[in-house]
This record gives sequence, C-alpha cells and structure tokens, in this order.
Amino acid sequence: MKKILFVCLGNICRSPMAEGVMLRLIQEAGLEKEIKVDSAGTAAYHEGELPDSRMRSHASRRGYQLTHRSRPVTTDDFYDFDLIIGMDDQNINNLYKYAPSVETSQKIHRMTDYCVNMSTDHVPDPYYGGSSGFEYVIDLLEDACAGLLDSLRKE
Repeated sequence: MKKILFVCLGNICRSPMAEGVMLRLIQEAGLEKEIKVDSAGTAAYHEGELPDSRMRSHASRRGYQLTHRSRPVTTDDFYDFDLIIGMDDQNINNLYKYAPSVETSQKIHRMTDYCVNMSTDHVPDPYYGGSSGFEYVIDLLEDACAGLLDSLRKE
C-alpha cells in the first residue's frame, strides 16, 4: 500500500482539499486498497477543526465533501508515509526541518511537480483571498492529483 500525506500551513484549505481530490480519484480508479491519503499542517493553529468553511463551500459545489480534522505533522508521519507532499516553499522548508533523517527527507515532494496541464511552482494559500483564489486552488489540485495518480500507476 502506498501512503501519501498532503501538507500545507494550517491544514484547513489546501492540504485537506488535496486529500479530498485524491480520495475521489482513488475511489473512481478502484484503488482504495492500494493507496491511502491523509493531510496535515506544519502549524497547529487549527488543530481539531474542520477545513475552512469557504474551502468546504467551494469543494461542495464540485462534489467534494471535506470532513478531515486539522492536525499537525508529526515525526511519525515521516516513517508512516511514503510520500509527503508540500504545497509551497514554506511548507517544503519546514518539512525538511522536521524530517528526522536524510532518508525520510527524501519522501518530501512539491505538489505542483505533479501538474500536467497547469504551470506554477506552488499552490497559493487562498485563506486571505477571495472566491477566485479557492477556485484556482481546486483547479490546481485537481490537475496535480491526476498527475500524481498517473505517476503512481506507472510505478
């Protein structure tokens, strides 16, 4: 079984949305027994909370139900997951700081490296923006998660 952890800052917008998108793709492909996903944040600002209400609203319009409860990244995550995928440079840098070893740091990847149709170097945090920011993030994550699933199928 391949285990993937999506990571953003507070685990209330980008990473739970990536988890939601990936869960749908996994279900549609019938790969629930082969791939497990979760999400976490590099900060515990919102620990135990549902994703941001705006993100849940935008997600719902596209048929995603985000029910994940925010949690911080732990040292165990570096041993439990095969891929740890950050949304932006700050997330990636923090993940490298948290990695308990060089071997575990090799599990860290950038979400946008899996994009197929969109070209950008990070998934922007929509928290302080408007509606279009949330929609753009979902577009990016749908593209990147599809690319991620394709890369996993090729392995």
